[in-house]
Formats: sequence, structure tokens, C-alpha cells
Amino acid sequence: MIAIVDYRAGNLASVKKALDHLRANAVVTCDPEIVARADKIILPGVGHFSATHILEETGLRAAILHRIEQGVPFLGVCVGMQWMFESSAEAPGTHGLGLFSGACSRFPENVKSPHVGWNSLASHHGSRLFREVPSGAFVYFTHSFRAPLVRATVARCEYGGEFSAAVEQDNLFGVQFHPEKSGATGLKLLQNFCDLLC
Repeated sequence: MIAIVDYRAGNLASVKKALDHLRANAVVTCDPEIVARADKIILPGVGHFSATHILEETGLRAAILHRIEQGVPFLGVCVGMQWMFESSAEAPGTHGLGLFSGACSRFPENVKSPHVGWNSLASHHGSRLFREVPSGAFVYFTHSFRAPLVRATVARCEYGGEFSAAVEQDNLFGVQFHPEKSGATGLKLLQNFCDLLC
């Protein structure tokens, strides 16, 4: 079972619809006990980084970390990926999970923000998430803050400088773009995540 975590800020309906299309066994939940039993976890995100503080208050953060430590595949989407880093300039008082080092930052003033629309990716060979997805594929973004490039970066995007469009390390996966809105490429990425073995 895939738990789609509801923290009142995610693009839940679109993610669930995409997984239903893939015939994946997925549930939308805000119950830490269900998350603690999930085979895979997706944390979608739309909106302000500060919304993630609800994960702490509800016990979802602890449940997510517990399953990550047990090796369960975890996918953060948009703000959900940014939460995997230490912090974001969007909400300096809100801590991320710190699974990856660094802080998310605002786009520079020389480009329009938010970054909205289709943009291409430069992806790495060997990524499980990007299996059979060619480098140069286009995906759909909508965000005002960006994650830094780190060792776990497996896809980059150029907009006011390069940033991490996707990260991958062991059972951890994150995408800044919205796979549920990225057509066939996004569905392929979600299928690859569904196919991962625990």
C-alpha cells in the first residue's frame, strides 16, 4: 500500500488520480498509524514551506522517519522534496527533515518567479526513478523556491541557474516538478516508484 500523506497542503487529488490510473494501491491519509504500515510513502506539496510544521504536530513526521529508517521508499514532491532538506528561506523557522544537506532558496531577481510551466531536465544514467526516461524530457514545474545541487541530485533544471530537479539516495526520492501533471513522462516516473522493491 502507498500512503499519500495529507498535511492540508498537498496536491492530493491529482496524485491519487495518477496512481489510480496506474492501478496502484494508494490511500490518502493523515493517520500516522497508516503511514507507519505503508509499503511506500508519497509526500506531495503545494504552497508554503511552513505548512510542513503540521507534520510535526500530528505525529506524521515521526511515522515517516520511522518507515524511512526501515528502508521503505519515500517520494517527496515539490514542497515535499524541499522538506527533505534542512530548511528553506521561505520559512526560516520551520525545519526540514535534514535528509539532504543545504537549504532551499528563492530564485534570483533576474528571472520571473514563480517558475511555472514546462522545462527540460538533464538527468543522470543509473537512476531508478528515471529508468527509461531520457535526459532532456520535459516536466511541469510551479515553484518559487529551489533546492541546491547535492551529491544525491539525479536531475538538474536550468532556470536562473541550475537547481536540483530530482534527488535520489537509497530509498529516498524527491522531485521538484509535479509528475502527476507531467503527462507520460510523469506517469513513467510514478510507475518506476511504484515498481520499487522495499
